[in-house]
Amino acid sequence: MPSFIGLLKEFRILLPMTVEEYQIGQLYSVAEASKEVTGGGDGVEVVVNEPYKRKVTNSNGEEVEECGQLTNKIYHLEKKVPGFIRTIAPTGSLTVEEQAHNAYPYCCTIITNKGYMKEGFELSIKTWHKQDDGSLHNVHNLNDEELNAREVVYIDIVNDAIKSQDYKESEDPSKFHSEKTGRGPLQPNWKETQKPLMCCYKLVYMKFKWWGLQGRIEKFVMNQEKRLFTLFHRQVFCWLDKYHGMTMADIRALEDKTKDDLQKERTTGELRGFSADKEK
Repeated sequence: MPSFIGLLKEFRILLPMTVEEYQIGQLYSVAEASKEVTGGGDGVEVVVNEPYKRKVTNSNGEEVEECGQLTNKIYHLEKKVPGFIRTIAPTGSLTVEEQAHNAYPYCCTIITNKGYMKEGFELSIKTWHKQDDGSLHNVHNLNDEELNAREVVYIDIVNDAIKSQDYKESEDPSKFHSEKTGRGPLQPNWKETQKPLMCCYKLVYMKFKWWGLQGRIEKFVMNQEKRLFTLFHRQVFCWLDKYHGMTMADIRALEDKTKDDLQKERTTGELRGFSADKEK
């Protein structure tokens, strides 16, 4: 974690599934959700999606080999940010790059804007997926300074309020029933009654160095992260029957097709997905 602390939040999202089910569900949902926000020049461009190996230092200070899937993506956001950002942002500055090392059940994602903000902007998301109830105090092994700066935010996919423009009945966990697993609809006390139960521990670090705008932008981005995490994990649960039983080979084939579909829709399709200007 960088010594400079912008904003540091740990989002904890519970789901009624196993860690193994979530691995498939997350990848399936990322592919499908990317299509919903891509079109009309904006959205997701997949540049790299391939296996990787690298040396990393574990929590015990030991150097170990990490294996997983590397993805590099470009997010084109010109039409999705608030008007006050578009007004001051130079052409091309609203394109950000994402590099993700997915060594499941751990994943590290870094988002930057090297073309304009360079070292002045960084958004990192480090995630542990655990088969528990979200009660681990320090799963990311933060030091005392980081623990003091960290804010823990719990996300409830059933009970947290959803903006009217984001709501879809087909993606409402309180209405969805899985024919394949028998889970759902989820009741208000679902966290006490549902088994299995797992937690995504998402540590989000935000740095934005721009005098006069730093606090406003950092708050805006963190609010968007909470919104995205909430909506995405409602989808992961409500799409359960669509991916349950799929293999990793099925997922890789889906990702390859999605990469081609996204390129076509981004360059020729109509604008899709929410815009932050619509938030009230």
